[in-house]
Amino acid sequence: MTWRTATSGVAVCAAALVAAGTGSGAAQNDDDTRRVAAATVVLNEMREAPDKAIPQSIYDNAEAIAIFPSVKKAGFIVGGQWGRGVISVREAQTRAWSSPAFLTLTGGSVGAQIGGTEIDLILVIMNRRGVERLLANEVKLGAEVSAAAGPVGRAAEASTDLQLRAEILSYSRSRGLFAGATVNGSAIKEDLDANRRFYGRPLSSEDIVFDRAGHAPASVTGLKAALNRTAAR
Repeated sequence: MTWRTATSGVAVCAAALVAAGTGSGAAQNDDDTRRVAAATVVLNEMREAPDKAIPQSIYDNAEAIAIFPSVKKAGFIVGGQWGRGVISVREAQTRAWSSPAFLTLTGGSVGAQIGGTEIDLILVIMNRRGVERLLANEVKLGAEVSAAAGPVGRAAEASTDLQLRAEILSYSRSRGLFAGATVNGSAIKEDLDANRRFYGRPLSSEDIVFDRAGHAPASVTGLKAALNRTAAR
């Protein structure tokens, strides 16, 4: 599966949501499944990039990873953005990755590192405080939790103090190009409707990532396997 295949599938499913009728709930649930699949593709392709966009040391020290495929940019340099994604958190003792909880991202701007009207965005959360803040009902990056554009490739060795202190390191990809992404001003919120549809009952993001969700759909297997390949325990 390619990134374009995954994102085009999401677009098709999103169009189906416009239609009224008894099948709308099933269409939405399928859209959530496609969101997980698209996030898996983005993670795999970023990991396999020849320039090693996100340094392995960043992955290995991560406490959580949030992935937002196909974030829509409303403007270039100055402007808003909108996207939907998922987050997985490492269990403190075993370092195993959790089932994904669903998130939305709005406002702010990814800055001018790369162009394009759509980007893939990965947020690497580096400590437990950052995890707790991101799992709150809604959090603004740069205000309630510190975020910085992450170092790319060998640049990790020259990380600035700001990057080393940041609770979240952000990365973006557009048209095959990778860069650290400035996301300050963006708001991240729990997607409680998607959590409920996907897991079959009302659940908070904390319920899901801290293993209080019970049995997870089989479609999470690919994402959890990709996370285990990407970040060592």
